Amino acid sequence: MNKIDRIRTEFEKRKDPARAVSMAKYMRDQFPFYGIPAPERRKAYREILKEEKKKKMIDWDLLDACYREDHREFQYFVYDYLLAMKRYLVYEDIPRIQTYIQKKSWWDTIDFLDQVIGEIGLKDDRVDALMEQWSVDDDFWLRRIAIDHQLGRKDQMKPELLAKIIKNNLDSDEFFIQKAIGWSLRDYSKTNPRWVRGFIEEHRGQMTPLSLREACRYL
Repeated sequence: MNKIDRIRTEFEKRKDPARAVSMAKYMRDQFPFYGIPAPERRKAYREILKEEKKKKMIDWDLLDACYREDHREFQYFVYDYLLAMKRYLVYEDIPRIQTYIQKKSWWDTIDFLDQVIGEIGLKDDRVDALMEQWSVDDDFWLRRIAIDHQLGRKDQMKPELLAKIIKNNLDSDEFFIQKAIGWSLRDYSKTNPRWVRGFIEEHRGQMTPLSLREACRYL
Protein backbone atom coordinates (compact mmCIF):
# COMPACT_ATOMS: atom_id res chain seq x y z
CA MET A 1 0.00 0.00 0.00
CA ASN A 2 1.44 3.39 -0.96
CA LYS A 3 1.69 6.25 1.53
CA ILE A 4 -1.32 8.22 0.32
CA ASP A 5 -3.49 5.11 0.60
CA ARG A 6 -2.12 4.40 4.06
CA ILE A 7 -3.05 7.90 5.19
CA ARG A 8 -6.49 7.63 3.63
CA THR A 9 -7.10 4.27 5.36
CA GLU A 10 -6.17 5.72 8.74
CA PHE A 11 -8.38 8.75 8.16
CA GLU A 12 -11.30 6.53 7.23
CA LYS A 13 -10.89 4.57 10.48
CA ARG A 14 -11.13 7.77 12.50
CA LYS A 15 -13.78 9.72 10.60
CA ASP A 16 -16.66 11.31 12.45
CA PRO A 17 -19.46 12.37 10.05
CA ALA A 18 -21.19 14.63 12.57
CA ARG A 19 -17.99 16.43 13.47
CA ALA A 20 -17.12 16.64 9.77
CA VAL A 21 -20.24 18.69 9.13
CA SER A 22 -19.40 21.19 11.86
CA MET A 23 -15.77 21.45 10.77
CA ALA A 24 -16.77 22.11 7.18
CA LYS A 25 -19.30 24.71 8.31
CA TYR A 26 -16.59 26.47 10.35
CA MET A 27 -14.62 26.78 7.12
CA ARG A 28 -17.67 28.13 5.29
CA ASP A 29 -18.23 24.78 3.57
CA GLN A 30 -15.30 25.29 1.25
CA PHE A 31 -13.74 21.88 1.96
CA PRO A 32 -15.03 18.44 2.99
CA PHE A 33 -13.64 16.97 6.22
CA TYR A 34 -13.32 13.54 7.74
CA GLY A 35 -14.10 15.19 11.07
CA ILE A 36 -10.93 14.13 12.90
CA PRO A 37 -9.64 16.21 15.85
CA ALA A 38 -6.03 17.33 15.52
CA PRO A 39 -4.53 14.90 18.10
CA GLU A 40 -6.24 11.91 16.44
CA ARG A 41 -5.30 13.17 12.99
CA ARG A 42 -1.64 13.29 13.95
CA LYS A 43 -1.83 9.79 15.39
CA ALA A 44 -3.11 8.61 12.01
CA TYR A 45 0.15 9.42 10.27
CA ARG A 46 2.64 9.30 13.13
CA GLU A 47 4.37 6.19 11.77
CA ILE A 48 4.65 7.65 8.29
CA LEU A 49 6.36 10.75 9.65
CA LYS A 50 8.80 8.57 11.59
CA GLU A 51 9.65 6.71 8.39
CA GLU A 52 10.08 9.94 6.45
CA LYS A 53 12.47 11.41 9.02
CA LYS A 54 14.77 8.40 8.57
CA LYS A 55 14.94 9.10 4.83
CA LYS A 56 16.13 12.69 5.46
CA MET A 57 14.56 14.06 2.30
CA ILE A 58 11.25 15.66 1.36
CA ASP A 59 8.80 13.51 -0.62
CA TRP A 60 7.28 16.28 -2.74
CA ASP A 61 5.29 13.77 -4.79
CA LEU A 62 3.47 12.70 -1.62
CA LEU A 63 2.75 16.29 -0.64
CA ASP A 64 1.51 17.15 -4.13
CA ALA A 65 -0.78 14.12 -3.99
CA CYS A 66 -2.16 15.31 -0.64
CA TYR A 67 -3.03 18.67 -2.15
CA ARG A 68 -4.97 16.91 -4.89
CA GLU A 69 -7.14 15.22 -2.26
CA ASP A 70 -10.47 16.83 -1.42
CA HIS A 71 -10.58 16.25 2.33
CA ARG A 72 -8.95 19.05 4.29
CA GLU A 73 -7.10 16.74 6.63
CA PHE A 74 -4.74 15.86 3.77
CA GLN A 75 -3.64 19.50 3.52
CA TYR A 76 -3.11 19.54 7.30
CA PHE A 77 -0.85 16.52 6.88
CA VAL A 78 1.32 18.57 4.51
CA TYR A 79 1.87 21.19 7.21
CA ASP A 80 2.73 18.62 9.87
CA TYR A 81 5.04 16.87 7.42
CA LEU A 82 6.91 20.06 6.51
CA LEU A 83 7.42 21.06 10.14
CA ALA A 84 8.56 17.55 11.03
CA MET A 85 11.08 17.75 8.17
CA LYS A 86 12.01 21.41 8.61
CA ARG A 87 15.72 20.71 8.98
CA TYR A 88 15.77 19.52 5.37
CA LEU A 89 13.92 22.51 3.93
CA VAL A 90 15.95 25.08 2.01
CA TYR A 91 15.28 28.41 0.35
CA GLU A 92 15.00 26.74 -3.05
CA ASP A 93 11.97 24.79 -1.78
CA ILE A 94 9.90 27.94 -1.33
CA PRO A 95 8.43 27.94 -4.88
CA ARG A 96 7.03 24.47 -4.14
CA ILE A 97 5.59 25.66 -0.83
CA GLN A 98 4.16 28.71 -2.58
CA THR A 99 2.05 26.42 -4.76
CA TYR A 100 0.46 25.06 -1.57
CA ILE A 101 -0.05 28.57 -0.23
CA GLN A 102 -1.92 29.58 -3.37
CA LYS A 103 -3.91 26.37 -3.80
CA LYS A 104 -7.06 25.75 -1.77
CA SER A 105 -6.18 28.89 0.18
CA TRP A 106 -7.92 29.73 3.43
CA TRP A 107 -6.74 31.05 6.77
CA ASP A 108 -6.26 27.59 8.30
CA THR A 109 -3.55 26.40 5.90
CA ILE A 110 -2.09 29.90 5.53
CA ASP A 111 -1.57 30.15 9.29
CA PHE A 112 0.19 26.79 9.17
CA LEU A 113 2.40 27.51 6.19
CA ASP A 114 3.60 30.88 7.48
CA GLN A 115 5.40 28.88 10.18
CA VAL A 116 7.08 26.76 7.52
CA ILE A 117 8.30 29.85 5.66
CA GLY A 118 9.40 31.34 8.98
CA GLU A 119 11.52 28.28 9.75
CA ILE A 120 13.36 28.65 6.45
CA GLY A 121 13.82 32.35 7.17
CA LEU A 122 15.66 31.54 10.39
CA LYS A 123 18.26 29.67 8.32
CA ASP A 124 18.48 31.84 5.21
CA ASP A 125 18.46 35.65 5.11
CA ARG A 126 17.30 35.60 1.48
CA VAL A 127 13.81 35.01 2.85
CA ASP A 128 13.78 38.60 4.16
CA ALA A 129 13.87 40.13 0.67
CA LEU A 130 11.34 37.61 -0.58
CA MET A 131 8.94 38.51 2.23
CA GLU A 132 9.26 42.17 1.29
CA GLN A 133 8.26 41.19 -2.26
CA TRP A 134 5.35 39.11 -1.00
CA SER A 135 4.21 41.99 1.20
CA VAL A 136 3.17 43.95 -1.92
CA ASP A 137 1.88 41.01 -3.96
CA ASP A 138 -1.60 41.09 -5.48
CA ASP A 139 -2.38 37.85 -3.62
CA PHE A 140 -3.36 38.89 -0.10
CA TRP A 141 -2.61 35.39 1.21
CA LEU A 142 1.04 35.88 0.29
CA ARG A 143 0.91 39.24 2.03
CA ARG A 144 -0.52 37.58 5.14
CA ILE A 145 2.31 35.05 5.10
CA ALA A 146 4.83 37.90 4.87
CA ILE A 147 3.25 39.76 7.80
CA ASP A 148 3.03 36.74 10.10
CA HIS A 149 6.04 34.61 9.12
CA GLN A 150 8.01 35.90 12.15
CA LEU A 151 5.36 34.98 14.72
CA GLY A 152 6.84 33.42 17.83
CA ARG A 153 10.41 34.54 17.15
CA LYS A 154 10.74 36.62 20.31
CA ASP A 155 14.35 37.90 20.47
CA GLN A 156 15.01 36.56 16.97
CA MET A 157 12.46 38.97 15.52
CA LYS A 158 13.72 41.38 12.87
CA PRO A 159 11.68 44.45 13.79
CA GLU A 160 12.86 46.56 10.85
CA LEU A 161 11.64 43.87 8.48
CA LEU A 162 8.34 43.60 10.37
CA ALA A 163 7.86 47.37 10.17
CA LYS A 164 8.54 47.49 6.43
CA ILE A 165 6.10 44.67 5.72
CA ILE A 166 3.35 46.12 7.91
CA LYS A 167 3.74 49.62 6.46
CA ASN A 168 3.30 48.13 2.98
CA ASN A 169 -0.13 46.92 4.09
CA LEU A 170 -1.52 49.67 6.31
CA ASP A 171 -3.87 50.85 3.56
CA SER A 172 -5.40 47.40 3.03
CA ASP A 173 -9.13 46.97 3.56
CA GLU A 174 -8.79 43.18 3.59
CA PHE A 175 -9.94 41.65 6.90
CA PHE A 176 -7.27 38.94 6.88
CA ILE A 177 -4.52 41.52 6.39
CA GLN A 178 -5.80 43.83 9.12
CA LYS A 179 -6.02 40.87 11.48
CA ALA A 180 -2.51 39.70 10.58
CA ILE A 181 -1.06 43.15 11.28
CA GLY A 182 -2.64 43.14 14.72
CA TRP A 183 -1.49 39.61 15.49
CA SER A 184 2.12 40.25 14.47
CA LEU A 185 2.33 43.34 16.66
CA ARG A 186 0.51 41.67 19.56
CA ASP A 187 2.88 38.71 19.42
CA TYR A 188 5.98 40.91 19.43
CA SER A 189 4.57 43.08 22.21
CA LYS A 190 5.14 40.15 24.58
CA THR A 191 8.88 40.45 23.87
CA ASN A 192 9.37 44.14 23.11
CA PRO A 193 6.35 46.19 24.21
CA ARG A 194 8.31 49.44 23.94
CA TRP A 195 8.98 48.91 20.24
CA VAL A 196 5.37 47.99 19.55
CA ARG A 197 4.06 51.03 21.45
CA GLY A 198 6.38 53.25 19.43
CA PHE A 199 5.23 51.73 16.16
CA ILE A 200 1.58 52.18 17.10
CA GLU A 201 2.12 55.78 18.20
CA GLU A 202 3.80 56.57 14.89
CA HIS A 203 1.24 54.87 12.69
CA ARG A 204 -1.97 54.98 14.72
CA GLY A 205 -3.65 57.27 12.18
CA GLN A 206 -3.08 54.74 9.42
CA MET A 207 -4.08 51.64 11.35
CA THR A 208 -7.60 50.23 11.26
CA PRO A 209 -9.58 49.71 14.48
CA LEU A 210 -9.25 45.93 14.03
CA SER A 211 -5.45 46.08 13.76
CA LEU A 212 -5.21 48.45 16.73
CA ARG A 213 -7.48 46.32 18.90
CA GLU A 214 -5.45 43.19 18.23
CA ALA A 215 -2.09 44.95 18.54
CA CYS A 216 -2.91 46.56 21.89
CA ARG A 217 -4.35 43.49 23.58
CA TYR A 218 -1.31 42.90 25.82
CA LEU A 219 -0.18 46.51 26.14
